[in-house]
Amino acid sequence: MSSIEILLGQVSFKDAVDILFVAVLIYQALLIIHGTRAVQILIGIGFLFILFWIGLTFKFYSLNWILEHFFDSFFIIAIVLFQDQIRAALASAGAGRNFNVIFTRKETFMDFEELVEACGVMSRDKIGALIVLERTNGLVNYTKTGSTLDGNVHSDMIYAIFQSASPLHDGAIIISNGKLAAAGCFLPLSKNVEIDRHLGTRHRASLGITEMTDAISITVSEETGDIHVSASGTFHHCRNENVLRLYLKQLWHNEKLELTDLIKKESKDLI
Repeated sequence: MSSIEILLGQVSFKDAVDILFVAVLIYQALLIIHGTRAVQILIGIGFLFILFWIGLTFKFYSLNWILEHFFDSFFIIAIVLFQDQIRAALASAGAGRNFNVIFTRKETFMDFEELVEACGVMSRDKIGALIVLERTNGLVNYTKTGSTLDGNVHSDMIYAIFQSASPLHDGAIIISNGKLAAAGCFLPLSKNVEIDRHLGTRHRASLGITEMTDAISITVSEETGDIHVSASGTFHHCRNENVLRLYLKQLWHNEKLELTDLIKKESKDLI
């Protein structure tokens, strides 16, 4: 009998389920930290483990003493280092399909035409804007930082709010349940170090809210008039209103982003 057969004979069904759960947790953790700064942190921690092994092998007492005290508090240190990733994982788990049935509202009908029209006009006039669409993750803690509106989504209202003379133009508009919930709201800034340095605070806030929640955000650049849609911590450039409309519909319904047919059609129209 081979060693593998002996090992399999000692593994019970309960052990197999236990291993499966741990494997799923590790896999989900890797998915969450993929492409983030947490990867570099893990590499640094791996380097410390290598140092610890070298210290034990060659009996470096001072090095061992420092690293032993470090790893004694490793659980607390890990929570501090990976707090953003842990928060995102818990929010993602809480927004699962089964939990949504119990704790969240049904999908709200969203008329994107008013948003598209407002963004198109602001893009041509080079008026900076930041609009956030709430989905399953609640944004009440962010709406409380602004002024409550509770009004219908209308392009004229959105355009007026982001005029430079408006006292609310510096913050973000948050749309919840198909209504303008609040304006002048403060959002968390993205901690992504790979963001283009030319992007300002508005774009970093747009990316930050989508890193921490499942919201969709729209940004209009004050300098260039460019329109970007952000979801899941990723920017998508919208070169015109048609692309913006298509992006919003696909992201709202969790569909795969497909722009090929639209781009081909626009290219033919330009010929």
